[in-house]
Amino acid sequence: MASTQAAQATGDPAPDEPRTWTIAEVAEEFGVTHRAVRHYEELGLLSPERRGTQRIFHPRDRIRLALILRGRRIGFPLEEIRTIINMYDEQPGEAGQLRYLLAQIDDRRTELESRRRDIEDSLAELATLERRCHEDLAQFS
Repeated sequence: MASTQAAQATGDPAPDEPRTWTIAEVAEEFGVTHRAVRHYEELGLLSPERRGTQRIFHPRDRIRLALILRGRRIGFPLEEIRTIINMYDEQPGEAGQLRYLLAQIDDRRTELESRRRDIEDSLAELATLERRCHEDLAQFS
């Protein structure tokens, strides 16, 4: 009882309660703006507890935010991220989620490899053009 009262006085969770975070804390931890966190909530990707106007983030929300940001870094659109994240809670569960994610990774890798080939071709064309420009410029010297 005394430890619960002490925890309430300091704002820390009681020993048997899970840790929670404010929007400011999760935004700072993950290096995103409050607006981004609210945007993910509006899209239904996050669902923090509400206490009045205050958002209370639980460990599940932090995990979901980490997955959202990881998905964004590797180029998944938010709809794909939503599908992948939500599959964990639905049938076929984690195994289905992982199979789906593997297929999406394969698709994303194929797309990125194609882009890389396009970039390499463009760089080669630029190098050829640059060489020709130097050769033409040398004729004027």
